[in-house]
Amino acid sequence: MIKSMTGYAGADLATDKLNLSVEIRGYNSRNLDIALKISSRYAMLEEKIKKAVSESVARGRVEIRLIIQETLETMDIFRVNEPMALAYFDALVRLKTICQMDEDISLALLSAKNGIIETAEPGIHPEEIWPALEKILITALAEFDVMKRNEGAALAEDLRDRLQFIEQAIQLIETKTDSLLFIYQEKLKTRIEALTKGMIDIDPVRIAQEAAFIVDRSDISEEIVRAASHLKQFRQLMASPEPAGRSLNFLLQEFNREFNTMGSKAGDAEIAHTIVAVKTELEKMREQIQNVE
Repeated sequence: MIKSMTGYAGADLATDKLNLSVEIRGYNSRNLDIALKISSRYAMLEEKIKKAVSESVARGRVEIRLIIQETLETMDIFRVNEPMALAYFDALVRLKTICQMDEDISLALLSAKNGIIETAEPGIHPEEIWPALEKILITALAEFDVMKRNEGAALAEDLRDRLQFIEQAIQLIETKTDSLLFIYQEKLKTRIEALTKGMIDIDPVRIAQEAAFIVDRSDISEEIVRAASHLKQFRQLMASPEPAGRSLNFLLQEFNREFNTMGSKAGDAEIAHTIVAVKTELEKMREQIQNVE
């Protein structure tokens, strides 16, 4: 299946205890690369989040931004460490006496001392947040997948048009190779006549033999068969439900290899021009497939 690697999705969820928000952005990448932005307080959920993403996305850079806000009822509750506060206050009073100072001891000065105000009990434990977080994440990933499919459909249409062009080119090259023997015979005959200036009689049988030898060296039938096979496989991969980006990129390399060989073996101008046109299309396809998951 053709799916784009680029896309955007977002989702929000509010419960009695939480307000959750997630944003997902996708970019091109050779492999799956998950970049997660989440408060360090919920860092223990990172592996679960990445696992959920990897089950939905096969390839690409996925940037996820999660905002988790607990309601006032669930936020941290604080308490005063009374023994420490009294001891610290007594120490400040003694310090005033020693230094003979009349300055008042302010509440700001007391509360600034680490440990005097402590967290009595934490807010919601990260594991308690996971069910709601998983729900919103699945919703956003589903929306993300829809966008990638829509962009992929446009990519697939473009690729199908270019495959049609390549298929027609293969048929043209195959038709052209059927007449190569006659073409090489005429070229060889013309060259010999030009070199001998008609002073030597040309043996038609020998000309046919030499032309057949040249045709055999220039035979591209195997490359044509393989290119046609790659074409069929390319279409099958596009229709497959599995992510196809890596496989399609590999097939493009095989396409290029076959057409490069055809171009080096076939000494015909029309075939050479057709191959150049095909390679231009293959380059455009390569650019498109860089965005296929």
